[in-house]
Amino acid sequence: MAEKSDTKEKLIEATLELISEKGYLGASTREIANLAEVSELTLFRHFGKKEALFEEVLNSRTFLPRLIHLLEEVQGMSCREALETIGIQYVETLKERKRMVRIILSEFNTYPEKVRRVHMRFVRDMEKAVEGYLEGLRAEGKMRQLDSGTAARIFLRTLFSHFVVECIIRGRELPPMEVAGTVKDFVDIFMNGIIVQDNKE
Repeated sequence: MAEKSDTKEKLIEATLELISEKGYLGASTREIANLAEVSELTLFRHFGKKEALFEEVLNSRTFLPRLIHLLEEVQGMSCREALETIGIQYVETLKERKRMVRIILSEFNTYPEKVRRVHMRFVRDMEKAVEGYLEGLRAEGKMRQLDSGTAARIFLRTLFSHFVVECIIRGRELPPMEVAGTVKDFVDIFMNGIIVQDNKE
């Protein structure tokens, strides 16, 4: 049983490495199997198809598993501290997976429909997780009666856009202190807006 689990992990790691280097379309199952030091038959026996491997990489080697763990950790924190914690970890995870993010963005429109669905399901799962947290805040009376799904999408997509502009387009390396400062400012805007509350204009 342990050997089966080890083989699966090696295949996932090999897929992550090759997709980060060559993209989903450029990484063949034969290359993945060779890098994992198993036969291609073994790969198919464990995952069936390449898109299943891609889905496993998204589910286990990206922000989603960290987010699920974080949502347990932030229980009991203030809203501000919780959102800052989630936001910082999200950007730091994107930084770790920068090569994969860049190549997925560059080739996404050429993916087969079934692969695009896998990716969109992954994005939706992340947004649903944050939505659940915000829904809890709304139920406790800590959040206005706004659509928590819309708020979750704004939260994650704004941070993702910031990462793409700074790290992918401009090619910057964001220092942890800058990430923390930017996320802190964003969370403040996210929670309070930009207009002084008693300003009637």
